[in-house]
Amino acid sequence: MNIPNTITSFRIALIPVFIVVFYLPYSWAPVLATFVFWFAAITDWFDGYLARKLNQQSSLGAFIDPLADKLMVITALLLIITKHPDNNWLLFSTLIIISREIFISSLREWMTGMGAGNVVAVSFFGKAKTVAQMSAVLFLIYEKDIYSLPTLHFATGLLVWAAILTLVSMFIYVKSAWPMLTTAKK
Repeated sequence: MNIPNTITSFRIALIPVFIVVFYLPYSWAPVLATFVFWFAAITDWFDGYLARKLNQQSSLGAFIDPLADKLMVITALLLIITKHPDNNWLLFSTLIIISREIFISSLREWMTGMGAGNVVAVSFFGKAKTVAQMSAVLFLIYEKDIYSLPTLHFATGLLVWAAILTLVSMFIYVKSAWPMLTTAKK
């Protein structure tokens, strides 16, 4: 275990903490839950930076870093849905985002096995999706209006936008991988 992998493991350990804080019956719980999610997101950037800076990139890190991200985001989205079960926009956006994550993870794994893992490298739309998604999740966890901004409505719209970007980025990844997907195995 190196420093970046320890930070990533800590991010995974934050998931049950996040769940407990999310459901605390106190008025300050959404603020703390938002902070825990934000802190996990910051450690994601920090562990990647340290891995490159300290030259401590590893196979374990390459595996657990995206896993930690997906587990935290999926957990947050599912918890948000439990608070808003009648919000179909949240539900459909969440289903698109989770389905895409499973699909792209499988595609990357398959392409890596074929020796073409770089074909499905992260695109601009994938990064834009991540920014929109993380921002939406932060607002959805916080949930309280900020000044006159109706946070729940704004964040729902932002998550719908993230779902659209999710589909665009998925299309780009599939288009990049298509020649390998359609080549007959000899």
